[in-house]
Amino acid sequence: MRSSRRRFLRQSTQVAAAGAFLPASLAGASARPVAPADTISVGLIGGNSMGWADLTSMLKNPGVRCVALCDVDQNVLTKRAAELEKLPAQTTIASKPTLYNDFRKLLENKAIDAVVIGTPDHWHCLPTIMACQAGKDVYVEKPMATTIEECNLMVAAARKHNRIVQVGQWQRSGDHWKAAIDMVRSGKLGTVRLVKTWAYMPYGKTFPVLPDEPVPAGVDYAMWLGPAPKRPFNRNRFHGSFRYFWDYAGGLMTDWGAHMIDMALWGMNVTAPKSVMASGGRFGFPDHAGETPDTMQAVYDYGHFTLLWEQAIGIGRGPYNREHGVAFVGNLGTLVVDRDGWELLPEADNGNYLMPAQPPRRMYGNDLDRHTRNFVECIRNRQQPNAPAEVGRNVALHAHLGNMAYRLGRKLVWNEATQTVVDDAKATEMVKARYADDWKLPTV
Repeated sequence: MRSSRRRFLRQSTQVAAAGAFLPASLAGASARPVAPADTISVGLIGGNSMGWADLTSMLKNPGVRCVALCDVDQNVLTKRAAELEKLPAQTTIASKPTLYNDFRKLLENKAIDAVVIGTPDHWHCLPTIMACQAGKDVYVEKPMATTIEECNLMVAAARKHNRIVQVGQWQRSGDHWKAAIDMVRSGKLGTVRLVKTWAYMPYGKTFPVLPDEPVPAGVDYAMWLGPAPKRPFNRNRFHGSFRYFWDYAGGLMTDWGAHMIDMALWGMNVTAPKSVMASGGRFGFPDHAGETPDTMQAVYDYGHFTLLWEQAIGIGRGPYNREHGVAFVGNLGTLVVDRDGWELLPEADNGNYLMPAQPPRRMYGNDLDRHTRNFVECIRNRQQPNAPAEVGRNVALHAHLGNMAYRLGRKLVWNEATQTVVDDAKATEMVKARYADDWKLPTV
């Protein structure tokens, strides 16, 4: 069974903590000395999970140093500061980073050139826009934001302030993904009339309901909630499991769908669907504490093909015996790709293949390292990165529309020109952001 995201994160963290960075030749980074003027000073906002993986990956590039860490959990902040000191000296260049509990203070630091935003999803929009306004480039985790309106504002901010914004959809930098997309676009599959995308994740079988409790020592919980609705502290909603609550994220759809659906959009060269319908529920584990579905299918229509998204928690044997992936189904054959590689499955007629068979192509190297290296290169050359804000916005649009169709229980027709759901006022309201208390959606 293919490696899950959880195993990937665990392995990445272990490698980083041990200082076992890839040699420059394998990481793809240049071994030449970096001039002081080309040094890039990075600040991390949100030090858990992917934020830390992104930072330690970025630090493998010559001339990149970490000068600031920010987290609302002092326990995380202290842990990461200590781990950063243990990394090879050449990866940090400078002395100890400045520590912050409020990202706004970090953004005031004029020594910072770029920020990595690894916060929960509901905290992606504000720091990204404020960083752009402060003249800093941004690497922000996917999904780009929790609403379509926020995504649109983030795109506008990147354009207005001429900032490099790379979204953490790192398949866009993977060599085997690029080769697979080239094959899809070559026409050799014949007419592609269906694209299947999926994530069947074997984790999550146990997620019991827990009572509310006092806020843990060292945690600024009011800041953690930020623009989200005010609720008592509950451990289930905190740190990694925030993904399974609508206040902060969108379940597997926005977690894995932001990766796999993005590859479908890339291969088919589309940006927005005509309509979407979805069905599912908490079928496998109805007593789980989360709100998002453990089982769901969403179908997107583009007029000349359809895209299917499937998700399941607690089982790992997905389509084509892969726990995650994308399948481009054509008249002459099907191309199936996941993080391990890709293969062609030719159609046959009268015992003859309709397209030449090929051996499976395997992944090699580290796609996350390629993605962060692309970000570093684009900071220096001011070229568009592999996953710019527009790419992040387009796949987030799909993820949110799919979740909206599921939650409302009806088919939604999308008008890209007006950014509204046709003849559906309630759905159109869900397109918009709703910030709690004194937090306000930025004006761009």
